[in-house]
Amino acid sequence: MGEGTIDESSHDASSHGPAHLFAKTLVDPEQRLRLYETILSNTPDLIYVFDLNHRFTYANQALLTMWGRTWNEAIGKNCLELGYPPDHAAMHDREIEQVIATRRPIRGVVPFTGTHGSRLYDYIFVPVFADDGRVEAVAGTTRDVTEAKRVELELRDSDRRKDEFLALLAHELRNPLAPLRNGLELLRTTGDDPATIRRLQDMMDRQFSYLVRLIDDLLDAARIRQNKLTLQRSRVSLDHVVAAAVEAVQPLSAARGHQLSVSMPETPVFLDGDLMRLAQIFSNLLTNSAKYTEPGGKLWLTARLAGGEVEISVSDTGIGIDPRAFPLIFELFSQAEEAGKRHEQAQGLGIGLALAKTLAEMHGGSIHAESDGIGKGSRFTVKLPVLNGEAEETLPAAPVKQATASGKRRILVVDDNQDAAQSMAMLLEMMGHDLRIAFDGLAAIATAEQFQPHLILMDIGMPRLDGREATRRIRAQPWGTTMMIVALTGWGQENDRTASRQAGCDGHLVKPVRLQDLEKLLMELDAET
Repeated sequence: MGEGTIDESSHDASSHGPAHLFAKTLVDPEQRLRLYETILSNTPDLIYVFDLNHRFTYANQALLTMWGRTWNEAIGKNCLELGYPPDHAAMHDREIEQVIATRRPIRGVVPFTGTHGSRLYDYIFVPVFADDGRVEAVAGTTRDVTEAKRVELELRDSDRRKDEFLALLAHELRNPLAPLRNGLELLRTTGDDPATIRRLQDMMDRQFSYLVRLIDDLLDAARIRQNKLTLQRSRVSLDHVVAAAVEAVQPLSAARGHQLSVSMPETPVFLDGDLMRLAQIFSNLLTNSAKYTEPGGKLWLTARLAGGEVEISVSDTGIGIDPRAFPLIFELFSQAEEAGKRHEQAQGLGIGLALAKTLAEMHGGSIHAESDGIGKGSRFTVKLPVLNGEAEETLPAAPVKQATASGKRRILVVDDNQDAAQSMAMLLEMMGHDLRIAFDGLAAIATAEQFQPHLILMDIGMPRLDGREATRRIRAQPWGTTMMIVALTGWGQENDRTASRQAGCDGHLVKPVRLQDLEKLLMELDAET
């Protein structure tokens, strides 16, 4: 056994406690003995008594079981004679002498290997006083705290990782904010040079997209922890899955000058799965490889059929993986580090690999990582079951045309964030629509009755009256039954969409809304009228 962690109790273990008073009410010594023996033999704690020579004069059944000995084998022996390691036996000898000398309890936590295996025990030794005040023995109790300590360590580790994650989140949020702020200042001061303006717009759009991706990652992390990730399954082509993943990583890979090679089976491969989520698996893996591969490096995505499965490997010539990182590499909020320091290009929150693993398993597959070590690249291999039989290939949805809906519409924008409401109104006005704005739910009802909009973009979380209740009240009016009402909100989980639908909303868009999604919505409105 190892060293114990010892601290002295601040109270005196005298014989004047409640147990002592209770004992005096039992006049019959045999009755008292039976009572004590029943209690001590049935408690899971280890209870024992040492004489002044450090020998056991009592051990309850739990302790005998842990030792794997009978009472006759244990009585009168000390710790060393009972097989305790010498350093542990010597430690207890010192503690017994200290209790006798100071007349005070002593406490510690120590590992011990008995019949229950290697466990961690919390123990306390207390003096037993004779009638004349002398210490006549030392009693002790020991409790198995292995699981409690494990939980405590896990909570400490979780708390530490939470603090590290919050610091990382703040860092990652500031990264795109700096170029966005710089871009705004440059737009204010630059001339009318179209090339400069276009370059600034492209830069700001990239940084904005990164902010949106961070938020999406946070939402997916919450769904993982709450077991709320869902799949919209259909028959999908592996070619379309990989094409979508490669398209997503292309800007980052191109910016870093990577050579990306893709090798697919000659025979078409079909999967039963969610096209978007399957693509997310491989875009996350490719993004991870791109982040950890130096400029000019190489990335490969290779797929091959193996029986009833397809194996898709994403490999790179990047910084590799320290063997010590493998146990946590698919854990939420963990990121591999190079030589104890975060790699300068390793943007992200440590969510992508955890999400890839979860999504692969939800599709009945698996994922594992390989690396020969630091500086020697890495490989992530996903195995997924393949659909059998012939069937028509499911094509991805046709892209939304970048054209403005032709019909001029009356649109009411409702949002308590005035900048958000006004900027959305400006965008829709540029598209040729007639706009009104309301900044809370009550104003939305009054404006809707007067303006009679074709479409209401309704924020949800607002003061005075939230968007869902405003929608219910509008739907309750004769003039509000045919209006198209779409929730436009930062709340984007499945239960939020369900709540919007139940309140009477025709759709649910999550901020920040993409222009093509807004145009698609207006086109659908045109088609319905």
